[in-house]
Amino acid sequence: MKAIVYSETGDAGVMSVVEREVPQPGPGEVRVRVVVSGVNPTDWKARAGGSTRERSAEESVPNQDGAGVVDAVGPGVNDLAVGDRVWIYLAAPDYGTTGTAQEFTVQPEHHVVKLPEGASLDVGASLGVPAMTAHRALTVAEDGPSRLAPGALEGRVVLVAGGAGAVGHAAIQLARWAGATVVTTVSGPEKEVLARAAGAHHVINYRTDDVVSRVREVAPGGVDVVVEVSLAQNLGIDLAVVKPRGVVAVYANDGGNQVSLEIGAGMGPNVRLQFVLLYTVGEAVMRAAAQDVSAAVADGALPVGQEHGLPLLRFGFGDLAGAHDAVERGAVGKVLVDVGKEE
Repeated sequence: MKAIVYSETGDAGVMSVVEREVPQPGPGEVRVRVVVSGVNPTDWKARAGGSTRERSAEESVPNQDGAGVVDAVGPGVNDLAVGDRVWIYLAAPDYGTTGTAQEFTVQPEHHVVKLPEGASLDVGASLGVPAMTAHRALTVAEDGPSRLAPGALEGRVVLVAGGAGAVGHAAIQLARWAGATVVTTVSGPEKEVLARAAGAHHVINYRTDDVVSRVREVAPGGVDVVVEVSLAQNLGIDLAVVKPRGVVAVYANDGGNQVSLEIGAGMGPNVRLQFVLLYTVGEAVMRAAAQDVSAAVADGALPVGQEHGLPLLRFGFGDLAGAHDAVERGAVGKVLVDVGKEE
């Protein structure tokens, strides 16, 4: 089989296509024939050497997300069978050789989730990091909910910073599915179109509008959850709009690594500042998120594509470097790599 690997960190040129033996699943494992591989910022950052987590092997196969068809199952696998169409999350949490940038990957059964009937493999490859991160951000408030389902966020207001990004897009869709009123910020008219297509009720251009005033018009008492991509730039806004006992869930460090925190501004209203990183949330949280995300997919709540607010940017298997570079440059949309064919 063909696999893309790198043995040293650096720019996208460190990756190369090699031939490897098709791996065999062991107890509790499944082998997936990968059709589509999804690329996220975590993938190029790990490849570039910017991750704070150490690689577990001398050779790495990139990309945490993907979708395909179960090709073989190991002993003890009960919930998946050969031929099942599936999506994969955290395919290589230790940055080893099990990433999705290869024709076959062997995964623990609980990292492989059956795709609901009618869902495309493109949808499956677009879930993983974005949808699971969004789910976590929406379920860490002190007053709940800890799970998402229709009605779980009824009566709540969610502010999504950067609603045209992959995580922001998933957060809008999941919050809408769960019944929340969704407000989001974007940088311009083109991204406003995408955020509205994703389902946001209110879209604010943070470059031209007074974000605090606009949010307070929608939520005079404050928002329940802030899904935050750029705490360094937005902390002041977040503290000005979050309600007592609300939460600011931070999943990225766009715009800088350092913040200056006025402690009293958060202490008075008992605001929770919650950092979100999938690699360390624990298996129980991940499994619950996977169940909820799949339920949302089954309800048609997580579509992708230009008309749904998340353009798909496709690359061939031999151009993974181009796909990584596109994500690094901040491409608007979901970057997918075609690995094989669904047969």
